[in-house]
Amino acid sequence: MDKLTIAMPKGRIFEEAYELLVKAGFDLPEELDDSRKLIVEAPNEGFRFILSKPMDVPVYVEHGVADIGIAGKDVLLEQGRDIHELLDLEISRCYIATAGLPDTAMDEMTPRIATKYPDIASQFFRSRGEQVEIIELNGSIELAPMIGLAERIVDIVSTGKTLKENGLVEYDKIVDITSRLIANPVSYRLKQKRIDEIVERLRK
Repeated sequence: MDKLTIAMPKGRIFEEAYELLVKAGFDLPEELDDSRKLIVEAPNEGFRFILSKPMDVPVYVEHGVADIGIAGKDVLLEQGRDIHELLDLEISRCYIATAGLPDTAMDEMTPRIATKYPDIASQFFRSRGEQVEIIELNGSIELAPMIGLAERIVDIVSTGKTLKENGLVEYDKIVDITSRLIANPVSYRLKQKRIDEIVERLRK
């Protein structure tokens, strides 16, 4: 059996993906959920899991330290890495949207947009012929309009609760997001039979 290394993001995507793999009949260890461990073996399946931050999964897959991985479409769009996207797992549904304080217009000169998705944000505003200044933030993006750092934010929305709690409203929906199964192109060529079998089982 070919040994496969799988990169998985910690958090919500992990929980849903774990459930999906178990439902597909894969025999996985329960301590996979042990947040202190970064590498977990599933000897019965010949899997080795690397548990990491969601943003790092495509990096591991592109560089071949992981054969396959599970990543949100938001991360894939933002990073544009050289990987194969094999399957939409249809889990962790959400979308990327622009938001800001209610009834506020954008600055006519160069509006400021705060986001952790600089690429997605620039592309969206460019597609509308708007020039904006992108301010890259890593956490609590909602703060930006509240403290006058930016007129709009571009961020992930799942229920809209966080926006509401911070007095923000949604302006434009940019793109729907789900989690995808991705593969390293070389690994896919060398271990295609094994990887295709996983894709088929997950698809069912």
